Amino acid sequence: MSVKHISSAILGVGVDDTTIDLFESQYPVPTGVSYNSYVILDEKTTILDTVDNRATDEWLANVTEALDGRKPEYLIVSHMEPDHGANIAKLAALYPEMNVVGNAKTFQYMDQFFGPEAVAKDRRVTVKDGESLNLGAHTLTFVFAPMVHWPEVMVSYESSEKVLFSADGFGRFGAVAKFDEKADWASEARRYYLNIVGKYGPQVQALLKKAAALDIKTICPLHGPVLTGDLGKYLNYYDMWSSYKPEEPEKILVASASIHGHTRSAAHILAEKLRAKGAKVVEMDLTRTDVSYAVTEAFRCGKTVLACATYDGFLFPPMEALLTHLKTKNFQNRTIGLMENGTWAPMAAKLMRAELDGMKNMTVCDTVVTIRSAVNAAAEAQMDALAEEIVRK
Repeated sequence: MSVKHISSAILGVGVDDTTIDLFESQYPVPTGVSYNSYVILDEKTTILDTVDNRATDEWLANVTEALDGRKPEYLIVSHMEPDHGANIAKLAALYPEMNVVGNAKTFQYMDQFFGPEAVAKDRRVTVKDGESLNLGAHTLTFVFAPMVHWPEVMVSYESSEKVLFSADGFGRFGAVAKFDEKADWASEARRYYLNIVGKYGPQVQALLKKAAALDIKTICPLHGPVLTGDLGKYLNYYDMWSSYKPEEPEKILVASASIHGHTRSAAHILAEKLRAKGAKVVEMDLTRTDVSYAVTEAFRCGKTVLACATYDGFLFPPMEALLTHLKTKNFQNRTIGLMENGTWAPMAAKLMRAELDGMKNMTVCDTVVTIRSAVNAAAEAQMDALAEEIVRK
């Protein structure tokens, strides 16, 4: 990414990272990720956020180009997570007259990351929720967004151009250079939101209520493309995701964790029975699918069938990982069917049920499919009953 003109005064100086394989050391990003940063040219020229250490040199080149000889008056720190805050100390040293704007928690975390000397006390501008900062022709108003998804997060609203600098809100996996107007924004925005911010639905709802009072024409997130045009569709997605409502209430995810393939085969047989009843079904082999994609699909669907082999008296680890992630992300308000397999002492259904009991508003089907090694007529009869029950619910 080079310098992008969002308007004549607002420039994007972020960087695409196309060589990273795992975001936050856990989420696959096959099309990379962007670290966004912005410059507002005005009487008091302002930089909004820095970038990850992986992109320092390219980002500094973009900043230098955008400033074109100007000295920045302010650095606004929306979020201290290292993919956005890694270069705060470096930028502060490069521009010793620049002041740094944040809230009390921002500076607490800044001291923890860089030490108290990185940004001197007399260079710190500590703002409160709802306070404004005049830059000349532009004015930034700071709206606190705690736990979206760190405690110190704040977004900034620029009133003259009606721009919301939304921190991690409305972010998306994928390099910006690989995104165009015809691309499916929701696919990787959904996976980004549900895996990173998903736990904090109430806090996102609170931010959406604050945003509803603002006249917003452009959203500038810290990851992904700048959003313009019909913003309602993006706001609607966030309202739905943060309310824990399924996008497709009747769609059924069949997720299997199989050791030697028998549980996977059984899951496919059930999926076909569901399709025969007219259900829309997606199948996922948890031994071959990264858990972030399974989490995303579970949230997207209104119903899920979990098919798992018993392993050393416990759950086969890929299923255990999915349930742990779902619980961590506050998974709720769904209908679940259970299938288990065990050559001796099958335990998976009982163990999965125990995990689901710790989640909110979960409806678990009465019918449980128990397989002893491989599918037989008795297991098929149970599948027929489960298919009938879960489609009906």
